[in-house]
Amino acid sequence: MHTCVHPRVSTMLLLLFVSILRAFCPCSGENGLLHAYSPGDIIIGGLFPVHRETNRSTMYDFKSFLHTQVMIYTIREINQRTPRVLPDFTLGYDIYDTCGDVNFAIRATLQLLKNQSDPERCLVPASFQSALLEPQTKAVIGERYSEVSIAIARVIALSSVTQISYASTSEHLSRKRKFPTFLRTISSDEHQTRAIAKLVYKFNWKSVAIVGSDDEYGKYGSDNLVYIFREIKKICIEFIDILPGDFYEDLTKVNALVSKINKSSAEAIIMFTKDTNVGPIMREAINQKLNRTWIASDSWSTSSKVYQLKGIEKAGEVFGFISKMNEVPSFKDYVMSMFNGTTNDELYNVYLAVQVIVEGLRHLLKCDNQQCKHSGKFTALEVQRSYLSDIFFILYCINNNKILGYDIVYWNTTNSTRIENFITYLFPKIIHVYHVALILFCLSQVTAYNCSKTCAPGQELKMQSKECCKDCVPCADGEFSAGNGEECQRCSQDEFSSPQRDKCLNKTVEFLHWEDPFVIILSCLGVFGIFAIFVFAMLFTLYHSTPIVKAVGGYLCFLELFSLLACFCVMFTFTGEPTRVSCMVGLPVFGLALSLCMACILANLFQILVGFNFDLKIGSWMKKLNRPLAVVTIVFGVQLAVCVSWLYFNPPFPDKETLNNAIVLKCDKGSDKFFIAMLGYNGFLAVSCFLFAFKGNQLPDLYKNARLITTSMMLFLIIWILLIPIYISLIGKYKRAIEGAAILISSYSILCCHLAPKCYIMVFRKEINNQHAITEYIRKHYEQNNMAVIKS
Repeated sequence: MHTCVHPRVSTMLLLLFVSILRAFCPCSGENGLLHAYSPGDIIIGGLFPVHRETNRSTMYDFKSFLHTQVMIYTIREINQRTPRVLPDFTLGYDIYDTCGDVNFAIRATLQLLKNQSDPERCLVPASFQSALLEPQTKAVIGERYSEVSIAIARVIALSSVTQISYASTSEHLSRKRKFPTFLRTISSDEHQTRAIAKLVYKFNWKSVAIVGSDDEYGKYGSDNLVYIFREIKKICIEFIDILPGDFYEDLTKVNALVSKINKSSAEAIIMFTKDTNVGPIMREAINQKLNRTWIASDSWSTSSKVYQLKGIEKAGEVFGFISKMNEVPSFKDYVMSMFNGTTNDELYNVYLAVQVIVEGLRHLLKCDNQQCKHSGKFTALEVQRSYLSDIFFILYCINNNKILGYDIVYWNTTNSTRIENFITYLFPKIIHVYHVALILFCLSQVTAYNCSKTCAPGQELKMQSKECCKDCVPCADGEFSAGNGEECQRCSQDEFSSPQRDKCLNKTVEFLHWEDPFVIILSCLGVFGIFAIFVFAMLFTLYHSTPIVKAVGGYLCFLELFSLLACFCVMFTFTGEPTRVSCMVGLPVFGLALSLCMACILANLFQILVGFNFDLKIGSWMKKLNRPLAVVTIVFGVQLAVCVSWLYFNPPFPDKETLNNAIVLKCDKGSDKFFIAMLGYNGFLAVSCFLFAFKGNQLPDLYKNARLITTSMMLFLIIWILLIPIYISLIGKYKRAIEGAAILISSYSILCCHLAPKCYIMVFRKEINNQHAITEYIRKHYEQNNMAVIKS
């Protein structure tokens, strides 16, 4: 379709354009590209993606259509303005639908650059010579998408025609050596990406994911975000996905992307791509009820086909960036009167592009409100140079001295989805919040989705398995954190952490108290043992001249009773708060007392073995060893030397053991070597007594002294073998109780197995407590073994 329309019938053109769009015409008609034309002294070209697809599409982009109407409306308003902006000149337009496709855009650009030979209309001097014919079109407004603008800019630069884009933000287009004729009325992605980073920092998000498309817009935006975030260092990028430019057509990739987002801990998902790519992603996010925080680049931040998706609130919160909004003067009323439609303030960039061209022409043609002093003959190159030198000044003036920036919008989905702007980002890198209630509401929503900003008391924020996001990790035992994810701190040695790990509590001081039930039982057993010792001592005193007393060593039995009395008494030193005296008395005195007791038993066994040995060769040297007092002195002397050295060089002392929630008062052994030597020596004596007693089991012993000693020594060894591992593994105050219990059991094993049977005979079996009974027992023993017996 190709039409020429007089300025007076621009309204008819407008209606025709609308009727065409409402009839869903394809992008390319039978006679070429779909476009609208209005003649004028100076022609301004327009390139807009009115349709969304190129091949028999029935869909058109209403926003892009409104962009064309802004251009038509602004040119008409300039032509009709009084006083005239460009006296003696009228503006015309030649607008093409590019369908957002590079191939169609280049075809449309070539149409705009065709030479139209009427010198009065194109205003080119007849003497002008150029390798390329001078086009009638002196400036072009468009295109919307960066990748299309880049293709157009390469072609249009050949004719030095100025191109002013209202929406292409790629920083790649800022390279003047590659694109010398390209200008724009919108900020580049350099500013947008820094604005996005500023928003992320403002909201205190620590981790983000970046999704971009593999085109000039998405690739550069994503790369620049990565650079900025790595520069900031406080913001972690969990993942970056740069997908093909048309990945919306591949649902497998869309599903994979949404699943990846769902598994991530990114607090904000930044999508730097076209709205055609965003739609399928958000639909899948709605299906999966993703409920995440999204940051929209300007290409889809106000996309109606995205925010009007059914159930969009299930996808989560959306924050978006758009160029700072200003209204096109009177355009809203113009559109409402003709279409009953609505406008969007971002259409202002198209209006601004037309105004920039007009201001540049006024400067070039030296116009005032009455006339233009320039002859009217100029080239596209001259127009381009006038814009290049003064574009920033022109933009500054047109915006009434307002600093350019971005409005940051929020998709409010409380009742019905509507876009509200509550933050302004100005180019001096300032984010100004002027809707405090709304931003507080948004923050309360978004901070709960992914990374935890605060942790409960007793937890700290710590990097775990996730790439960026820290998790709330409970403090270890003995540590505390007051809250807000603060790092866990160690409590002092005298403190322990509360069950909630939110504070430190003073540790309780523990030791064996006399009122402890276990201590009461041990004390009762100790008192009963002492009482039994006195009873046994009285019986042994009464019957000291009888054979039963002589059988247990005579006077040695009193030393044995004394040593056992010392053991029972020492047991009480393990109860109560440890002192220096109680620590020094406890284990060393027990070691000495037990050694004295077993020395007496060993001497008694020597007496039995010598008394019944009739081998003359062996008997002679054994009789020399049968010196009870000497045996006791030597055996006890070794232990005495060990314990005295222990007490002199490194004695036991009061100490404390720090546990999780208590401080246990205890006695430190001092020297472990002396302690092991003392215990080992008593073990050696116990084994020696056991072996001698076992050998004496075959002798004619009426009172079974050797057999009873064997039993008592076996019990003693078994008790210590079982108690030592328990003692080593046990912690706390009852460790000292185990020591006392071991002493009690050891003492009772000797008292009950060795001495108690003798007292029983003294009281209840007096008939065998005489010399005749012993002699008769020995005679019968040898007769049964066919051995000769010498009668006295």
